[in-house]
Amino acid sequence: MVTILDNRAAKPRPRHPEKAHRPDQEVMRKPKWIRVKAPTSKGYLETREIVKTNKLVTVCEEAGCPNIGECWDKKHATFMIMGEICTRACAFCNVATGIPAPLDLDEPANVAKAVVEMGLKHVVITSVDRDDLKDGGAQHFADVILAIRAASPETTIEILTPDFLRKDGALEIVVAARPDVFNHNLETVASNYLTVRPGARYFHSIRLLQRVKELDPSIFTKSGIMVGLGEERNEVLQLMDDLRSADVDFITIGQYLQPTRKHHPIKKFVTPEEFQSYETVAYSKGFLMVSSSPLTRSSHHAGEDFERLRAAREAKLNAVAKSA
Repeated sequence: MVTILDNRAAKPRPRHPEKAHRPDQEVMRKPKWIRVKAPTSKGYLETREIVKTNKLVTVCEEAGCPNIGECWDKKHATFMIMGEICTRACAFCNVATGIPAPLDLDEPANVAKAVVEMGLKHVVITSVDRDDLKDGGAQHFADVILAIRAASPETTIEILTPDFLRKDGALEIVVAARPDVFNHNLETVASNYLTVRPGARYFHSIRLLQRVKELDPSIFTKSGIMVGLGEERNEVLQLMDDLRSADVDFITIGQYLQPTRKHHPIKKFVTPEEFQSYETVAYSKGFLMVSSSPLTRSSHHAGEDFERLRAAREAKLNAVAKSA
């Protein structure tokens, strides 16, 4: 997952000043099923050299992602646009909060160039929250999508967006650019929002995903959550129902890992068996695709999952046609 950031936003700064008021939380020891080997493969080292040579910053490193070795070995890429400073202070997130730099108007072209140079068949575009912008960065998302389409028409595009809360017309701008997958993560169950995601609104996020389908039913929709934040099983099942009511195609479920002692504590390490149970239930509720495991992350295996998602939709349409 390689991330291009506005260089003007990459100045040294204290980490997470907005979380300084939170008391240190005990970091639970990871169970054996969540541990991974240190990355040493040739592909990983090559990607690390690309990152170093081009002075890039990566989501993989910033978030301490456990899948960095696997993803970098395959040269998978998630580009984070609009800088590295977020306007919100979610209790689970390892991205710094503050006043972001102005948008880099060359960024869409630079991202498109990187997609071509890396030969990406599928690319994921994400961003920080930009509540400071009138449209929340919607037009910038659209510009990046259109630039990639022009430079690499065969590349499929997945976006992972903020919620565009109180940004009238923003969603319509992004959908009009026609990404192949529109991903917006709920992150956690509704009862946790005040403590885990205080700047967001659960049902606004549900409505955002539903609105995407209303605007363009051909776009796949996707959402992800973390477990281990104190949620109850019945709350996760209700969340699945809420997503299905919005006609969401794909759900990802992964284990929350506490970035630092200042972040929200891990309440539980969910077992692989529990993740498998969630996957079984999610498929029974009608999701076309489900990824549920301790190491599942929103962009993990995104390219392979997109192909499976497309095949699942085709199979469903064929089944409906045969029964008609």
